[in-house]
Amino acid sequence: MTEMMSKTDLEAALRQIGEERYHSNHPFQIMLQEGRLSKQQVQAWALNRYYYQSMIPVKDAHILARLDTVELRREWRERIIDHDGTETERGGIVKWIALADGVGLDREYVMSGKGILPGTRFAVDAYVHFVRDRTLLEAIASSLTELFSPNVIGVRTRGMLEHYDFITRETLAYFDKRPVQAKRDSDFALSYCLEQATRPELQEAVMNALKFKCQVLWAQLDALMHAYVEPGHLPFDAWQPGTHARNGDATDRAA
Repeated sequence: MTEMMSKTDLEAALRQIGEERYHSNHPFQIMLQEGRLSKQQVQAWALNRYYYQSMIPVKDAHILARLDTVELRREWRERIIDHDGTETERGGIVKWIALADGVGLDREYVMSGKGILPGTRFAVDAYVHFVRDRTLLEAIASSLTELFSPNVIGVRTRGMLEHYDFITRETLAYFDKRPVQAKRDSDFALSYCLEQATRPELQEAVMNALKFKCQVLWAQLDALMHAYVEPGHLPFDAWQPGTHARNGDATDRAA
């Protein structure tokens, strides 16, 4: 990039990236919300996604430590609270464990991180390292995928409740507050990026950071697709369908 874009044009470019690259377009995501996955495949998604959820507060802590005003830290701190929870309110991580319970997985196994796909681990760790090592602007820009999540969450939860008899509203409680939280967080991050990207190369860095985050999410679904759908090639040490059930819950019942 050699020319400066207006804030309006930069925002439009960011939204176009999401339109094209957000993981809502991934075949695995579409199969999940259309009820075309087996129970075991849904379990694989819940198990692997937990690792991503568990590392979000770690990622946000790296950003929090680099913010230099009380106001900015107070704003970003809400993200950590949302996922870690408080003494009196469940956070997103606990709710995701409940989701894993709800689809019939043993929670200790899920929380251990054993059985997740190498692709999941590599993608999530790369995201944490990106946020830790890149500029603060790039780190914040990588969170802009939240611009696109509220609508996707609605489609996902409606589809899963409609198509899977082992899914309940309680199982999907993680998603209850996420649209409001994501809107709050993405509004702040977008405003920050539009204000701080004051040169063409900074605007390009913001767009590239968003592209990278879309790749992180896409890569996780690629790994699930390859291991549990087609061609069904399970890496060493990956979770084997039919194992690690919650209290002997059957894991082989199809959707």
